[in-house]
Amino acid sequence: MAKYVMALDQGTTSSRAIIFDKYGKIVTKSQREFEQIYPHAGWVEHRPEDILMTELQCVATILGEGEIDPADIAAIGVTNQRETTILWDKTTGRPVHNAIVWQCRRTADYAEKLKAEGHLETIKQKTGLIVDAYFSATKIRWLLDNVPEAQELADEGKLLFGTIDTWLIWNLTGGATHPESAVHVTDYSNATRTMLFNINTLSWDEELCELMDIPMSILPKVVPSSQVYGLVAPGIAGLEGLEGTPVSGAIGDQPAALFGQCAFQDGIVKSTYGTGCFLLMNTGKQRVESKSNLISGIAWALSDDDITYCLEGSAFNCGATIQWLRDELQMIDKAPRCDELAESVPDANGIYLVPAFTGLGAPYWDMYARGCIVGLTRGVNRAHFCRAVIEAICYQCADLVNAMRDDSGMEIKSIRVDGGASVSDIMMQIQSDVLDCEVNRPKIVETTALGCAYCAGLAVGFWKDLDEIAENREVSKIYYPEMDAATRDELYGGWKKAIERAKDWIDH
Repeated sequence: MAKYVMALDQGTTSSRAIIFDKYGKIVTKSQREFEQIYPHAGWVEHRPEDILMTELQCVATILGEGEIDPADIAAIGVTNQRETTILWDKTTGRPVHNAIVWQCRRTADYAEKLKAEGHLETIKQKTGLIVDAYFSATKIRWLLDNVPEAQELADEGKLLFGTIDTWLIWNLTGGATHPESAVHVTDYSNATRTMLFNINTLSWDEELCELMDIPMSILPKVVPSSQVYGLVAPGIAGLEGLEGTPVSGAIGDQPAALFGQCAFQDGIVKSTYGTGCFLLMNTGKQRVESKSNLISGIAWALSDDDITYCLEGSAFNCGATIQWLRDELQMIDKAPRCDELAESVPDANGIYLVPAFTGLGAPYWDMYARGCIVGLTRGVNRAHFCRAVIEAICYQCADLVNAMRDDSGMEIKSIRVDGGASVSDIMMQIQSDVLDCEVNRPKIVETTALGCAYCAGLAVGFWKDLDEIAENREVSKIYYPEMDAATRDELYGGWKKAIERAKDWIDH
């Protein structure tokens, strides 16, 4: 009997492979970072080949340790950075261009054009999304307009589009080498982030594809998040011994974290602190329209008839801001040093950092905002700067929670947290103070990969149902608010003033 499920967790800055056992515990994992490409200010790209190669290297590392027998792996799931867009030639498997990353703002003018032409409400009603460069459709249009080969291949019926889940699954199941077994699919949670998928009819929207002149022939088949899509093909370097293993789970990173947090009931909220900050609420079997510039979408589908919807808000730069401190500013040599310095001072000494490096996400949706630091005095030192970075992450989450409170009409007394930065005790305490609610951190904070593993395992009977999965969740720590209301209001008021300074910075 199989003992494990493997999750391929493909993130914005690194690829990981993680093995989970029946109890949702991590057995082993491997991680590799890959290059971030910035061709121009506000543009972000990845090499699709790097994404595939680093994932395969992670698997090879795990299997090379000799502790896991490939025969003991019941299934493989894929979770991914969403919206990031790849176009490739299905006959050769070669991408026509680098992947355009979700953070990339190169299509901001095209998004503005769609708004100016009066398509905002139609797109929101059909897709649940705000018209923004964030989503895949504008990126597809840019590639078709700017890469002659792309349009030529589309005209010949040889072009495929995919978000990262689609790219990985296509390659895992055969790609160009074994085209007879390669599957071109995406799950509902990823399709809902393209700005081409109608969440009311649960299908690609012909009108939107026509509006943006995107050929429907390049789009993948939309499938449930938990289903056997295909089998690992033979001859893939790094996957020796896994040939024939079911690829049976696919879910975008943030819905995966919601699933991994066992947020199976309506009204449960989770916040993930990764490259960005992403807040999701399970809204059950009904779509909730947002009046506060949040996004309504599909969290997961356990079958074509079993759809779970969600409300979502996203801030683009969270852990990426700490990475910026380390790599670009070189204020710290490693991420935990940010915590140490922030804990050495009682506050940020009056400064606010707005990390709008690639614009502002929800609830502002300002593609032309840029980062700023306000309140500087001669007494500000490196520790205050680190404290301001941590506070900025917490304020961005507070913006999202407050919008979600308005939309849902719920008080939201507790949120479940995960992601790499959630291990920071000072950040989670400040978060509780700013939100005036409990912050609940599980023992396993790798909930994105865990949620993906659960989807894959459910499809092959490794776990029998959601109740069995829910029994696995264990709490590590609960943080309670310690800040008085007057201080909270004063500090948050300063943040809102700082946001105004960052807005609409780029001329357009």
